[in-house]
Amino acid sequence: MSRHHLFLILLLLLILIPLSACRGKNPSPTPDLPDTPTPTPIPPTPTPLAPASAQPAPVGPLPTFTPVPTPVPDVLFVDTDQVLGKISPYVYGANYGPWVSLRPETLPLAKDLDLKILRWPGGEWGDKNDIQPYQLDTFVALARELGAEPYINVRMPGSSPEQAAALVRYANVEKGYNIRFWGIGNEPSLYEYKKGWEQWDTAYYNEQWPQFAEAMRAVDPTILILGPEIHQYTGDPATDPKDSHGRDWMTEFLKANGDKVDIVAIHRYPFPVREGEPTTVKELLANPPEWDTIIPNLRRAIRKYVGKDLPVAVTEINSNWTHAIQGEATPDSFANAIWWADVLGRMIKNKVDIVTYFILVTRDEQGGYGLLEGYGPRPTYYVYELYKRFGNRLVYASSGDPEVSVYAAKRPDDVLTIIFVNRSDEEKQMPLWLQNFNIAGSVQIWRLDEAQGFHNLDPIEMENGDEVTLPPRTASIYLMVPACTLGKHH
Repeated sequence: MSRHHLFLILLLLLILIPLSACRGKNPSPTPDLPDTPTPTPIPPTPTPLAPASAQPAPVGPLPTFTPVPTPVPDVLFVDTDQVLGKISPYVYGANYGPWVSLRPETLPLAKDLDLKILRWPGGEWGDKNDIQPYQLDTFVALARELGAEPYINVRMPGSSPEQAAALVRYANVEKGYNIRFWGIGNEPSLYEYKKGWEQWDTAYYNEQWPQFAEAMRAVDPTILILGPEIHQYTGDPATDPKDSHGRDWMTEFLKANGDKVDIVAIHRYPFPVREGEPTTVKELLANPPEWDTIIPNLRRAIRKYVGKDLPVAVTEINSNWTHAIQGEATPDSFANAIWWADVLGRMIKNKVDIVTYFILVTRDEQGGYGLLEGYGPRPTYYVYELYKRFGNRLVYASSGDPEVSVYAAKRPDDVLTIIFVNRSDEEKQMPLWLQNFNIAGSVQIWRLDEAQGFHNLDPIEMENGDEVTLPPRTASIYLMVPACTLGKHH
């Protein structure tokens, strides 16, 4: 064999060895670790964010929802080969309205949130007031400054399809704003109970809604229209909103307009359970698992009444619908931040397309809703600092402890990011089992806790199967570089 051929063989081996190390061998399970079941991914959202007219009709039967396997008890498990699809950037959104404002002190903080979508005018203001051009201009300028897509809800009661179309024309034709996301009205399931709006039952609403949608699309057929944005949806027929005739709001909307809506949107504020009684931390932190029922329930309803899948959105959400503030579990509390860290993770896991938290900012006298108060951040603000470091490709993750949640995603540079949320009031120590991933170098950790807020911990050395220590009521993100790319990341 010539020296030239020998040199080529050695060169090839030098290339192949690091590539094989990238995959590596997973350590054999330790005796006390049961064999891990092969995880079956939750199906990704099959419908792109496209106008209803562009959405393909289903061919043959719809695929069945795949059950999630039972997690291994007392183990945190991540399989990087089980890629569950891209995470929609629009899950990082908030509401904003003409009755709130950012100050010079809070505008830089709002920019740093890196929001991707901003809903306006959030709440009932939009159904009681006509949007003026200067107000729309001001809002769009703010949304662009924050780097967020503007999302507009047109007025419904007291307005007309022609007025809604005129607003679309002003925004997208005259001003060239190219606003893609539009809603029609806000929480129509409450209209009947407001003076002068008694005619707005499901039948009347479902006659009016398509007239608005058709008029708006006649101006700009590329817009995406969300609906019905009803309040307190859970997918449970026993508790979901009904009109005065006992007709279910979501069911009737999907039957009448499911073929005309682009994105099916809901609102949800789980507390207070008993009006007038403060929510406890225990109640609040027991709540996040409901989202593993709500979103699948919504998808089943869409399939049943529309016959295909549609994107879904949660366009108003907070823990409490009252103006509660300065309590142990009110929206301005640290407990609310831990609640939201877990709820947002569950929405990402359930492939929600748009999430707009209520609301970006409020002064104390307006309630504790805001991520920001008059002069600075509230605790829930820092949940977005956590998720800013999360990857954009969701991978399979499971937790063997019901009080600990784990969410995993890979970044474009293949760094593995894992978020752990410990809702318990006790420290948790659990082994982390990584399938198809070898850690290279030290692990970077950021943590949100009540004592220190959001902070960077000292890097640690980890191997597959090592225990992860999660202090009580904390949210943490771990960043892990894969062995095959050591030296390429900072």
